[in-house]
Amino acid sequence: MHSELAQVFLGFSARKLEQYATRIRDCLGLLSDEQLWHRSGEHENSVGNLVLHLCGNVRQWIGHGVAGLPDVRDRRAEFAARGGHSREELAERLERTVRQAVAILSTLAPARLLESVVLQGYQVTVMEAIYHAVEHFAQHTGQIIYATKRFAGADLGFYKHLDRGGAPADPTP
Repeated sequence: MHSELAQVFLGFSARKLEQYATRIRDCLGLLSDEQLWHRSGEHENSVGNLVLHLCGNVRQWIGHGVAGLPDVRDRRAEFAARGGHSREELAERLERTVRQAVAILSTLAPARLLESVVLQGYQVTVMEAIYHAVEHFAQHTGQIIYATKRFAGADLGFYKHLDRGGAPADPTP
């Protein structure tokens, strides 16, 4: 794979994970402990569950799949939790997880992007594993933002610069 193209992909992937994590931290700061773990029904996940799930997924797909770290994920526990973690604990866990993933991406040799790995029974390239982790993170970030907007009863202002025609504070789209 062309080295420059690989570096663009890896850099953009790292920046998106950081951007989404920042937005989730902003959301966590607006939620009460009750709102953090609220479920309207057993078929739904709370914001707390989603944060635990994102940490598990990124550690599995990037930490384990890309960097070869031990796979210690307990996916069932991510969804079974009904509390037990404060906003601060969740924010710190998310920060650590994303920081580790970004470090892995920043030192990854471009040639590794085409290597094959097996994750959750799927054979994928390292590039596909990274892409999966980032797009999965984006999907759940959207759910967390939606839930936070409902609880807060207000727009969170992540795109307010577009209403003024100005440049974004964060240049990553």
